[in-house]
Amino acid sequence: MIITRTPLRIAIGGGGTDLPSYYSQFGGFFISAAIDKYIYISMQRTFTNEVILKYSKMERVQSLDEIEHDIVRSALTSYDFSKGFEMASFADIPAGTGLGSSGSFTVGLLKGLSALDNKIMPADMLAHQASHLVMETLNRPDGKQDQYAAAYGGINCYTVNPGGQVSVESLQMSHETLDKLRDHLALFFTGFYRQSEKNLNIQKEKSEAGDSAMLESLHFIKGLGFKIKDALEKGNIETFGLLMNEHWKHKKKRLGDMTNSLIDNWYDLALQNGALGGKVIGAGGGGFLLFYSTDREKLADVLTKAGLQHVRFDFDFEGSKLLATV
Repeated sequence: MIITRTPLRIAIGGGGTDLPSYYSQFGGFFISAAIDKYIYISMQRTFTNEVILKYSKMERVQSLDEIEHDIVRSALTSYDFSKGFEMASFADIPAGTGLGSSGSFTVGLLKGLSALDNKIMPADMLAHQASHLVMETLNRPDGKQDQYAAAYGGINCYTVNPGGQVSVESLQMSHETLDKLRDHLALFFTGFYRQSEKNLNIQKEKSEAGDSAMLESLHFIKGLGFKIKDALEKGNIETFGLLMNEHWKHKKKRLGDMTNSLIDNWYDLALQNGALGGKVIGAGGGGFLLFYSTDREKLADVLTKAGLQHVRFDFDFEGSKLLATV
């Protein structure tokens, strides 16, 4: 039996420029941080002719073509696991909440399948293959951020050239700045889920059509990514908080249903109680809110009373890993 553990992520800056509709024209840049909330996948070969899958639902099929879960179906096809296979997945955080669970699941699945095939897959190859499966094989309107953050772990800067090649550089923060990030970032679950595909498709269509408002917004977001990098590497932690606020203002303009009245009310309440800035994580419409606050405990108390759930987290610096090979 193989067991993998793969981190979820929070976007720090530049999100949206990791989509091919943008980076193929202008190149992309984003900063992403893996966190200690994980997706676990166990898998093994069996002595039956069935494929058994246990995730949010259960599948028991005789052939790969019958598998409903498109990521699993495509991954098993690429590894030629046509029968005698069982898999189960578990997550600290449910899917559809903006923390990159689909990308993390794909990375963890491919890492486990390669181990079953007696192969060691390094982070760059793992991220590349996971991105290829999601973006090209399945033709989803996704970007590269989720897969790369899950495979590498850590807090990294990712530069994507127009050909889609990704270079990875660790964010050069001091230990003091890292500790301040730990102390001042606060993550809250809104209680409702979102489907990112609609917003991602809109961004894709507008970017490919040369929509000036969409492209100018993404140019601005990429520029903010570089400013965030500079602020964090210089230890200007409150500047980062203010830049988060600027990021959110432009993110809301990019797509109409990025937010709603509840999210806007929570955001305003946060700014009134110590938050310098924040944003919805992911493609918007629900899921998680991330804030930088001068007083995290005060903010947590206020937003909890307002109906949000405070989720404490730390950063993950290991990326996707094998927990067990039995």
